[in-house]
Amino acid sequence: MKFLGVDLGWTSQPSGVCCLSLQNETLQLLDLQRLGTLEEVLTWVDQWVPDQQPAVIAVDAPTLIPNATGMRLPDRLAHKYFGRYHAGCYPANQGLPFAQRTIAFGLSLEQRGFLHAPEIHPQQPGRYQIEVFPHPAMVHLFQLDRILKYKKGTVAERSVELNRLRQYLLETLPVLTPALPLRQSDGVPLLPEIPTRGTAMKAVEDQLDSLICAYVAAHWWFWGVERNWVLGDRTEGYIIVPAPRGDGAMA
Repeated sequence: MKFLGVDLGWTSQPSGVCCLSLQNETLQLLDLQRLGTLEEVLTWVDQWVPDQQPAVIAVDAPTLIPNATGMRLPDRLAHKYFGRYHAGCYPANQGLPFAQRTIAFGLSLEQRGFLHAPEIHPQQPGRYQIEVFPHPAMVHLFQLDRILKYKKGTVAERSVELNRLRQYLLETLPVLTPALPLRQSDGVPLLPEIPTRGTAMKAVEDQLDSLICAYVAAHWWFWGVERNWVLGDRTEGYIIVPAPRGDGAMA
């Protein structure tokens, strides 16, 4: 079983992509990079999971947008549960510039057999797609009081926060279930170092976000609703978020 994470460029930006595989209860990092166009992302998907091969693809973008105006149900729920962590998501509706692009990406995945999976039978092979949002996922997986603010501020401020994210990934994901070891046998990290220049830093940021997406895909497939929250539904849109560690229930 493979798990793909896509930190989608909502307008014309590149997208971070990550591929994990699972054997027993341990994940392996197979690929982590950034691609320039949606066509390249879809080609990458086809290369890692050709026709009929099982996988879950987790996309950080609103691929289901039923509302013409206003805010989707999952956006409202994200603000309700995660606003106090500064992890509310950007509201989506069909009138916004990115909507056609993100919806089209979800449809392209559906054409490849990746069905939306706001409900799932854990550990059953299939081809699924889900919407995810890295900030709430990190709040729960890393037990944070506030999000890691690596997307705003000066280059120096963002670098500090992005290094914190990298360290959380290296230290926390290997001890969760499923586990994702992120070091070679000699202890050398598999993750890229954090650059000191803004453009290069953004490229690594996108890759690390896609890694979180891929991990949430694996966590959803492995545990289902036992250890994950579903914000919304198939009709109104949804976001999958890992539950707080040690507690599967939504308040």
